[in-house]
Amino acid sequence: MNTGEYGYPKFNFEQQAHTVSIPPPQPFIKSLKNTVKETLFPDDPLRQFKDQPPSRKFILGIQYIFPIFDWGSRYNLSFFKSDIIAGITIASLSIPQGISYAKLANLPPIFGLYSSFVPPLVYAMMGSSKDLAVGTFAVASLLIGSMLGAVVNANENPKLHLQLALTATFVAGVLEASLGIFRLGFIVDFLSHSTIIGFMAGSAIVVSLQQLKGILGLQHFTQSTDLISVLRSVFTQTHKWRWESAVLGICILLCLLFARFVSTKRPKLFWISAMAPLTSVILSSVFVYLTHAHKHGVQVIGELKKGLNPITIKELSFGSEYLFTAIKTGTVTGVIALAEGIAVGRSFAMLKNYNIDGNKEMIAFGMMNIAGSCTSCYVTTGPFSRSAVNLNAGCKTAMSNIVMAITVMITLLFLIPLFYYTPIVVLSSIIVSAMLGLINYKEAIHLWSLDKFDFVVCMSAFLGVVFWSVEIGLVIAVALSLLRVLLFVARPKTYALGHIPNSSIYRSIDQYQNAKNIPGILILQMDAPIYFANAAYLRERILRWVDEEEDKLKSLGGNSLQYVILSLSAVGNIDTSGITMLGEVKKLMERRGLKLILANPGGEVIKKMNKAKLIDVVAEEWIYLTVGEAIGACNFMLR
Repeated sequence: MNTGEYGYPKFNFEQQAHTVSIPPPQPFIKSLKNTVKETLFPDDPLRQFKDQPPSRKFILGIQYIFPIFDWGSRYNLSFFKSDIIAGITIASLSIPQGISYAKLANLPPIFGLYSSFVPPLVYAMMGSSKDLAVGTFAVASLLIGSMLGAVVNANENPKLHLQLALTATFVAGVLEASLGIFRLGFIVDFLSHSTIIGFMAGSAIVVSLQQLKGILGLQHFTQSTDLISVLRSVFTQTHKWRWESAVLGICILLCLLFARFVSTKRPKLFWISAMAPLTSVILSSVFVYLTHAHKHGVQVIGELKKGLNPITIKELSFGSEYLFTAIKTGTVTGVIALAEGIAVGRSFAMLKNYNIDGNKEMIAFGMMNIAGSCTSCYVTTGPFSRSAVNLNAGCKTAMSNIVMAITVMITLLFLIPLFYYTPIVVLSSIIVSAMLGLINYKEAIHLWSLDKFDFVVCMSAFLGVVFWSVEIGLVIAVALSLLRVLLFVARPKTYALGHIPNSSIYRSIDQYQNAKNIPGILILQMDAPIYFANAAYLRERILRWVDEEEDKLKSLGGNSLQYVILSLSAVGNIDTSGITMLGEVKKLMERRGLKLILANPGGEVIKKMNKAKLIDVVAEEWIYLTVGEAIGACNFMLR
């Protein structure tokens, strides 16, 4: 390679310089349309309809809205054999979990089974995931119980509490469907990975502590979810603890944890952990029946109404004085349900090498919760534990949800009386065993080693949930995540570039120790778009770089600084404040006897510079395609 005096490429500038091209102008409407399309429709869902006859477009449209007509046309007996095994397996888990989580939401236990019947049928028709198993989940149950319980006591006014829960479910469904229809799913992305890790762990602790009521056989318990209130409620009632209930609960919990341990160590034995909750319900119910333990301090579920979901559309309470609380609860639970369901669906889709449409998933979740609110169901999603069992059981399509729903239907019609003697304590033990799996301390340690700020976000969510409330913990974590995004935008990194010897590459001097400064030339790169929020900061930062470089050159007694090159390769966009800032920097450089050069401006940047006449200010001959060509221009002028 032909190099110059200092080892950097020697350019024949007159032959090698290229002209920076300005994109052709576009009408405002067309430009706006393209921007909106790229923002809201990056996956271009309508591409499959192009160049298709009307009849084919109609069929594709039906398949797009109801994917069951797509995969159903290719369904075969082999798939059904796998799906029926998976469906029965997840039903064995969803039945005891559904009853348990309904109690957590302060709803009648039967509503947990209702919520495992209608929503899975709706999702099977409209969802795009093959592996998601739909049902109730602990966090939403806790939120409904705590947020609604703060204004309405479920024991004193169960009907109103139920009406508000159904209304919150309707609100959650409308929110989810709206986000999908208007392609606004990116809003859910504000729940960062670290936020979810901390939030889930905190929720698991809170939910587990709440189960001390059932395990200790307490009749009265605090409606608050924070650690202090729960512990105070537990230890101020030590004289009311029932040892019979505690012994039974601890034994069941140990059995459930052992079953999970076995399944974790031997993945092929996943069915042991999946069947353990239902097995514990059956065995404990038989034990209570034979020993009459319900007459000696062990609380039981009691009589449940047999039959399918009652229609509850008239129970939606939009005229209630507590409507705002229902809306707030529905909004929070809806967003959490989306975050968990879509994250689980995408994870399993990547594992099986297929794609799911996030916006279609939102619509599916929304429709199943809207339908559920009208048929005695509360908020549902695709929880990880149930979906993992569905995957390990070998499901092939969403038909496993239909099989599960049919199994639940049979239970509702014929088997409900068998749950009369099911002890409350076994439901508490099932919830605790499920919650312990949500405490991912290894991931928290990984966050600490990888990114301290992410760890702070994680712990903020965790501590906020544990010591205040679920919603406060979530708000704190989201606020910190947004603050970080704002800091990235408002205080972007700038760094000096140097030349990598024997190459035409320029990289950060801090990152590459062998990168060399070029005498008389300062090369700076800004690592973010230039907006009103960071324009003033970048101007001051550029001037500080120039001051530091000049001081360094003076102390070394070398050549004085003559050129400042701004590499704009990472600047994807710029607003009017940014354009004004570049003009100001140009004038400041001239006053100091320096020449400002711009390298590699993107299409949007050069277009706005052209419209603002900044190209005329900078001078077109001082805008170059690469840093290398800019260096060549400087050397050419220094001859």
